[in-house]
Amino acid sequence: MKINRRHFIQSAGLILGAASLSSFTWALGDEPELCRGGYFTEAEGKAFLEQHIPASLKAWNKRSEQIIKQIKVGMELNKMPAAPKSTPIIHSRKEYNGYTIENVAFESIPGFYVTGNLYRPAELVSGKSYPGILCTHGHDGAAEGRFREQTQRRCATLARMGAIVFAYDMLGYGDSQQCTHNIKKSLKLQTINGTRALDFLMNLPQVDAERIGMTGESGGGTQTFLLAALDKRIKVAVPCVMVSAHFFGGCNCESGMPIHKKGEYQTNNVEIASLTAPRPMLLISDGADWTKNTPNVEYPFIKHIYSLFQKETLVENVHLAKDVHDYGVNKRLALYPFLAKHLGLDMSLILNKKGEVDENKSVILTNQELRVFNAQHPIPSNALRGDDAVMAML
Repeated sequence: MKINRRHFIQSAGLILGAASLSSFTWALGDEPELCRGGYFTEAEGKAFLEQHIPASLKAWNKRSEQIIKQIKVGMELNKMPAAPKSTPIIHSRKEYNGYTIENVAFESIPGFYVTGNLYRPAELVSGKSYPGILCTHGHDGAAEGRFREQTQRRCATLARMGAIVFAYDMLGYGDSQQCTHNIKKSLKLQTINGTRALDFLMNLPQVDAERIGMTGESGGGTQTFLLAALDKRIKVAVPCVMVSAHFFGGCNCESGMPIHKKGEYQTNNVEIASLTAPRPMLLISDGADWTKNTPNVEYPFIKHIYSLFQKETLVENVHLAKDVHDYGVNKRLALYPFLAKHLGLDMSLILNKKGEVDENKSVILTNQELRVFNAQHPIPSNALRGDDAVMAML
């Protein structure tokens, strides 16, 4: 039987009395206070938000400082480690109808390589700048990661619209096989990886630093709202099927370090996602997972935060009540016009003669075609190998 530690301690407090509760919880050990999976019930999540509605922008700014501080402390990232000086690996350029793809790897910490694919418009006009977009992916399909059809279609279509797009692997997915996904500090490493992916994207020629977006589904949605909260270089965020008042993410890379709770302090992912304000944000939700209440619970809270900045028109919610937990075509159809509006992309480049979005010009490649490391391009000799080696470096 799974025991909810929070509810267990609360029950114990009723028995032992308040005077004994602190010594009792100390006796349980000094392990981090983690909020895993469905840590709140739906009712508790809603009540938490109702109890934390800020009355003013001043109050929200004060609360924001507290949230960001605990995220950094909980991730052990009060100071981001220095970026390695090695040159990114870029190879195997392939050109298609309106876009190109290249295979990419670069170091995020000494010996650990972020792996991904770089999608660009086929013809980059000299002297012109282009929006940059980071694309993350979710936990399903461990053998595929960024290779999944839904991710390839999303990235290729955005490149055809005029964006420079970088899609990269979560730990243990796709090319990223230097450690397993569930290492204890995967949240820390994936946040470092996301920061270095942002560095890589913004250092590319012709990427406009003022037009940077990020989007991902599920665990990739968590990466999106966490990085947007911590790094103001992200100007537009689209977390898909993830922002929930009651669900905190069930994986080490989302809730395996104490970013949500410390002693009397408590937050949830809705408050964290709200740190994107007043930058544009689209919440994409569906009826089959923990985002089923978004129109009535999460979105009103976040819209209130935007209203404190007088920017409530910059946050939107597309709720697909009959959809499931993915980045399927209906969700992508919500994504494209939002990013076009806020990043200056050209929707006309992806429309057919009927005026409908046509993703069919996005060629779906095999895993082998998209891999960075292979016989011709082996992983560098300094690469860390195994969970112990990666954890030691962290």
